[in-house]
Parts: sequence; structure tokens; C-alpha cells
Amino acid sequence: MNNNEISLFREKHGFSRKELADFLGLEREEEKMIAEWEKTGIIPSQILTKLSSFPKEPPLKNPDRSMCRFTQIDLFAGIGGIRQGFQRQGGYTVYSSEWDKHAQRTYAANFGEIPDGDITKVDENSIPDHDILLGGFPCQPFSQAGLKRGFEDARGTLFFDIARIIKAKRPKAFMLENVKQLRGHDKGKTLKVILSVLNELGYYVPTPQVLNAYHFGAPQNRERIIIVGFNEDYLPDLREPFEYPTGCVDESVKVGNILEKTVPDKFTISDRLYAGHIARKAMHEKKGNGFGFCVFNADSPYTSTISARYYKDGSEALIEQEGKNPRMLTPRECARLQGFPENFIIPVSNTQAYKQFGNSVCINVIEAVAKAMIQYMELYNML
Repeated sequence: MNNNEISLFREKHGFSRKELADFLGLEREEEKMIAEWEKTGIIPSQILTKLSSFPKEPPLKNPDRSMCRFTQIDLFAGIGGIRQGFQRQGGYTVYSSEWDKHAQRTYAANFGEIPDGDITKVDENSIPDHDILLGGFPCQPFSQAGLKRGFEDARGTLFFDIARIIKAKRPKAFMLENVKQLRGHDKGKTLKVILSVLNELGYYVPTPQVLNAYHFGAPQNRERIIIVGFNEDYLPDLREPFEYPTGCVDESVKVGNILEKTVPDKFTISDRLYAGHIARKAMHEKKGNGFGFCVFNADSPYTSTISARYYKDGSEALIEQEGKNPRMLTPRECARLQGFPENFIIPVSNTQAYKQFGNSVCINVIEAVAKAMIQYMELYNML
């Protein structure tokens, strides 16, 4: 084996050549140079500098436990967005679960832990005790909804795995996150069953609220439903109602705040793709709907919601460029849109990174919810 710096780096961190090229920010024509550098051992100094900048330790690992105010578990963890919001408010993670192997890798690079895999195969009694349960679970219909069997109505869904863990471990509180459409999913039955099960388990569940990332300092129009609950065992019969944070519009927040100064040309969309975007938008406008690609600039107050499909064509949020076609956001810019810190490591290809940030949460929103929950729990000496 040729033990040059690139070979050693790729072996240590598990990077493919494509992943390394994306990490280094190389143009497409430069990507083939990685194989040449590995073969000859002659590596440009700027590349060596970038390799040496890779953190020696996971940047977001648990703080010292003595400094933390509560423990938490991170279910359907993704790349740890929800975890970060609560960790910033004093949380110490004692367990995490995420089935996607690419997300597991990003999680491990940043937190120093490889999450458990498929939560449906994990015994709820084996999960450590914790104060707060966190989960961004997928939205699924309940096949038995309407039969009013309570807890059993949730069986067969991924929400059931959250419910069975709550039932077994009795955390003091929980916070669940989902898409805004959960409110009307299956004609409202899905949310109705979720709330019924949580109430049956003995939790005070205030009316769920839809919160927008733009109201919490992020230049993204992203609405998500938040469901919080508090263990009735710790609350008096007469208690103050929990109030969700409302946020506010800060007119100083602009898309320009998250844009990189220089961006490789490979993020500029091709003439063919751009023409396709224009044609599809014209077709939708002819039908009288507003679907189509969206272009923003540095002065825009926010982008549209970035999704897991962003990697396909970037249609929901393209960035205007003078004198050439618009470009896609870079993965780092997507990270910033979601409130991830600058030291967050992106150890996967751009395609996987787009999926991960599109599936994640806006940390600004989660941290505001965490702060409100902790204040409420402290009011009744729950921590």
C-alpha cells in the first residue's frame, strides 16, 4: 500500500474518493487527480492543509456529565439535529438510534457514537433511563385508527416504538417532531391517535404547534409540527399551561447570511437542467398553480424548504448568479440553513449530505423548544 497522506486519510476516516473530493471542494475535473495523488504521493500543499484541518476529536460529543442538567435519548436521530438543540440546553445523550448507515456515519463523526440500528428490533427495557425522550419519527397512517383500542392502535407503526419506550421507561418529558402535514394526515386520524396514546400513557400533552424556522433566525421558510409532553406523575393537578416559543421575524436575517463567498462551478446547474426547470414552471403556471423552481439571492429573506430530494435538481432553492445559470446550495450552506455549526463535519458525498440536511431539523427551532421545556420542568422541580 502506498502510505501517502491521502491514502492514510481515506483509510482512517473511511472516505471514498468521491466523498474526499466533495470534502475538499474539488471541481469535477479535479476529482480524478485524487487517484494520481495516491499513486505518486505528490500532493499539492493546499490539499495537505485541508486534510490536516480535519478535527482530531468529534466536535459535538457529550459534554462532561457533571456539567449537564438532564439526560436524553435520541430516536430516529438522523444526523443529530434534535440532539444538538437539547444538548445546547444542558442535555447528555445516553442512547441514540438511527437505521440509515450514511446518517450513522455522519452522526459518529460528529458525536463520537455510532447509533443503534433498527429501533423496531431494540428491547425497550434495554434502553437506559433518561429524563427526556427525543424523536423525529416518520409520518405513517394507523391501520386500526378509529377502533379506539388506545395504545394498541399504534402497533405496526414507528410511532409505536416511541410509545412502547415511553411506557417502559416513563421519561419526565418528551419532544417529537414531524412534518406540518401530520395535522391533516389520514383526515386527522393519525394525529388524533398519537395524542390519544400519549394521554393514555399518563402525559400532559399541550396542543401541538407548527413552528417556522424563519421565526427563529434561520433564512428558510420551513414549518414543522412539534409535540411535547410532560409526565403527569411530576405535575400538580393545578398547573400552568405550557407555552410553546413563538419566535419573531428578524428583518436582518437574509439568505446572504448563509452563502459561501466562493463556490465551485460544479454547483451551477446545466443549460439542459435550467431549460427543464423553466419549461416545467411554464407548464404549471398554465395550469394555474404555483409549482416550479425557485430562485433566491443574497437579499431574499428566506429560501423555500429544503427537502431530502434537493440533490436531484435543487428546484426548491436555487441561488441567483450574475451572468450565468443559477446554482444549487452547497452542503455547507444547507447545514447553515438548518442551524448546524461551522465545525459540523460532513464526511459523506454531496448527494448523501443533501439528503441528510433535507431530512434534518432546524436546530434554532429545537433549541427554543428545549429552552421552554426546561423552564417548565424547573417550575415543577422535575429536573
